[in-house]
Amino acid sequence: MAKAKPSSSAAAAKPAATAAPATVHSALVTYSSMLALLSLCPPFVILLWYTMVHADGSVLKTYEHLREHGLVEGLKAIWPMPTAVAWKIIFGFGLFEAVLQLLLPGKRFEGPISPTGNVPVYKANGLQAYAVTLITYLGLWWFGIFNPAIVYDHLGEIFSALVFGSLVFCIFLYIKGHVAPSSSDSGSSGNLIIDFYWGMELYPRIGKYFDIKVFTNCRFGMMSWAVLAVTYCIKQYEMNGRVADSMLVNTALMLIYITKFFWWESGYWCTMDIAHDRAGFYICWGCLVWVPSIYTSPGMYLVNHPVNLGPQLALSILLAGILCIYINYDCDRQRQEFRRTNGKCSVWGKAPSKIVASYQTTKGETKTSLLLTSGWWGLSRHFHYVPEILSAFFWTVPALFSHFLPYFYVIFLTILLFDRAKRDDDRCSSKYGKFWKMYCNKVPYRVIPGIY
Repeated sequence: MAKAKPSSSAAAAKPAATAAPATVHSALVTYSSMLALLSLCPPFVILLWYTMVHADGSVLKTYEHLREHGLVEGLKAIWPMPTAVAWKIIFGFGLFEAVLQLLLPGKRFEGPISPTGNVPVYKANGLQAYAVTLITYLGLWWFGIFNPAIVYDHLGEIFSALVFGSLVFCIFLYIKGHVAPSSSDSGSSGNLIIDFYWGMELYPRIGKYFDIKVFTNCRFGMMSWAVLAVTYCIKQYEMNGRVADSMLVNTALMLIYITKFFWWESGYWCTMDIAHDRAGFYICWGCLVWVPSIYTSPGMYLVNHPVNLGPQLALSILLAGILCIYINYDCDRQRQEFRRTNGKCSVWGKAPSKIVASYQTTKGETKTSLLLTSGWWGLSRHFHYVPEILSAFFWTVPALFSHFLPYFYVIFLTILLFDRAKRDDDRCSSKYGKFWKMYCNKVPYRVIPGIY
């Protein structure tokens, strides 16, 4: 972690902690939503897996099981206990990704200046790690060393182990934030639930180089998404002797999206997830458990429900999905290039329209930022969420509409991104004041141009 104006070594005295960020919603909404998510998300992961794999994708069948046996006993009956095989798979994968994160070469990348003036430093080697991971995984299968179908066969046990193991990991993060924060970008709200849920530290690290949020968000969460997408494809092939075009479209679009993510990983380090949200249950448990279970769920459903789309429909869905992924990427690329050149670039063939906004850091220093108001960012303040939601729809729609549950991820993602847009707007309003009002007057729509 570097300082904006380096003047002392990393061994300097421990800085005073900063207070946790204020919540955006009312106290009632904040506490009720936190407690609901803390208590409901873990069993939901298991219920979704059971419904997809053992209840034919039917929510009604799962409901009938719970009604027949009672909620508690019914849940206990379907909740698989973590096994040695599950723990070996998780720790083997996690250790492999941690080694790649530390040892693969990559360019030095500096993240945005933090509220206390720190500049996080990263090694941008995500694309290399992604390529090595997929080549290794497919190679192990091709040469008969490891069968990915084993992962699918133990999927419930793996998710169960992740649910419990990640809760323990979040407790570790809470304790670490209190006793050994990695930087001055840490602090307590004075409330145990808020500190556990939202996190204590902005940039927690183990040692100098191992960034915990890069590992949880990128190298475990996003990487497991790719690995499981391939796993579902292989499992269907082993079950049926072929892969349905619906599964091919789903897997291809997911892998293209994840490839885009790792190609742009350094840009992700400048987003709200990394630069503003602290490392707690919301981010870290979500990436360690919610991403591999919920984000991959359309493919999980298709394993036992192959749909033959036909060449024309399959190609149409594939091309529409690729277009949405490209627009999502181009939105982020446009903003990143604008920031990198300090506004001295071309946006859609013209000089960019912008607002020069000043703000004060927690240390009282006055700094400036440029707010882009043209290109994709002139359509709405968070237009990049529109193609992201549509991308998710297009890799889900190959399942067609026999069951509702495959579309849960699309609905969840829509709620998540709309809430994130509100939180980001509120944060920027507090940060930029009158300049944000000017920006909102120039770009009046939050997400969907002309609607919202």
